[in-house]
Amino acid sequence: MTGRLIAAAAAAALLAGSAGAAEPVKVKIDAGVLAGASEGGVNSFKGIPFAKPPVGELRWKPPVAPAGWSGERDATKFEPPCPQPINADGRPNGGGVSGEVSENCLYLNVWAPANAEKAPVIVWLYGGAGYLGGAHLGAYNGTSFARNGVVVVTTNYRLGALGYFAHPALTKAAAPGEPLVNYAMMDAVEALKWVRRNIDKFGGDPNNVTVMGQSAGGFMVVGLLSIPSAKGLFHKAVVQSGAGLRPGRTLADGEADGIKAATALGLPGAAATLEQLRALPPEAFVSKQETRSGIRGVVDGKFVTTTTLDALNAGEAHDVPLLVGSNNGEGGADGARKLVQLAAKGAPAYQYYFTYVPAWRTAAQPNGAPHSAELPYVFASLDTASTGGGSQATEADRAVAKNVNSCWVAFVKSSPADKAFTCGNGFKVSAYDPAADDVSVFADAFSVRKGAEIPNGPPASAAAPAAPGATPTAPAGAN
Repeated sequence: MTGRLIAAAAAAALLAGSAGAAEPVKVKIDAGVLAGASEGGVNSFKGIPFAKPPVGELRWKPPVAPAGWSGERDATKFEPPCPQPINADGRPNGGGVSGEVSENCLYLNVWAPANAEKAPVIVWLYGGAGYLGGAHLGAYNGTSFARNGVVVVTTNYRLGALGYFAHPALTKAAAPGEPLVNYAMMDAVEALKWVRRNIDKFGGDPNNVTVMGQSAGGFMVVGLLSIPSAKGLFHKAVVQSGAGLRPGRTLADGEADGIKAATALGLPGAAATLEQLRALPPEAFVSKQETRSGIRGVVDGKFVTTTTLDALNAGEAHDVPLLVGSNNGEGGADGARKLVQLAAKGAPAYQYYFTYVPAWRTAAQPNGAPHSAELPYVFASLDTASTGGGSQATEADRAVAKNVNSCWVAFVKSSPADKAFTCGNGFKVSAYDPAADDVSVFADAFSVRKGAEIPNGPPASAAAPAAPGATPTAPAGAN
């Protein structure tokens, strides 16, 4: 039994899709057999463990490969996202999450064309300020990408103080050479390693992987560009509204934050023991500001050896094609421009500017497309995203979503040697060239503007209101 089980089920899946019913589909990966669903020519597998649960003695430890299983594992349902603040009234939080959360959260999801062979792969890192969000959200539904020949992997990663934490007790207990603090980033690398080992079983090409993220997930992608263990695990990168190039923080900086967090949790600050810290329930770490967005990653000298800013300036960052951009109703254009200019000294780097506001949202978004507004268009997930409009979405909205999604598809399918790609009914997206300074503008009609002319978001006196359920604008935890 091999990954070719997917190909064997392709015809049945296509027939099932036309009838509107899902059919079972199975695939064998390194840990065992997964039983997913096939519908409309797309195979989906949900809730796949890529690491052991980071609980007990594995809290604040590098991720460990999961144990295998016998028989078939049901892969038709999402697993809960990682611990984060949840609204008691059931409304989604700022990262779009409601309902159950769990510290046992290191799972990923796959959407693949039913007949895929060596298809390009996207690995998606969601946003949420480093302490919110989840890989299961409807905005990140990979169906449209899969229908256009791309395998999509959405992955959870540890959040807040469970994802980034330093404390003298952890430092003292660490084995020689053991990486510290940056556990969320370690999770991202572990997910990429899982993709390297297994994605061919779903019809994906492990040698054509694009790591892609938005907001805090975009900051993580920027961080991955300089992490030694991530080299070779991805071959292109997309940064959406997260092009931050931060100075490094030391382990001492992180420990100072951890001591404040321990004190806020009622423990004796620097004297708190590892046993005391691990005995706290995960809910404790999402209840206070000191254990949420105040916690960030550090240059620990083992897993993170430098910042991406320093690596780019030294010509030592992972040299892969980049697609980087922001929305006109938020800040971020200047950061995207800086990242593109630094990266373009090597592989091609492309800058975009998303400005589309659907007619039914003009009253709520008078200053342009706010943070996260591009997500239902990039994924062409208008019907499943909470901000996609659903039945309110017009044919014009769907046309924009189709065209924007086609640009991301064209990028991930492009050759690293290309200096341009074509999408959206013949629109040419050109790599950054200082002489041309072209930026691709994605609106109801695509166009090209000069980067120097693009404002860094709306006027300060007219900040755009946040979309309901939108991801917060303060990404945390990546260098």
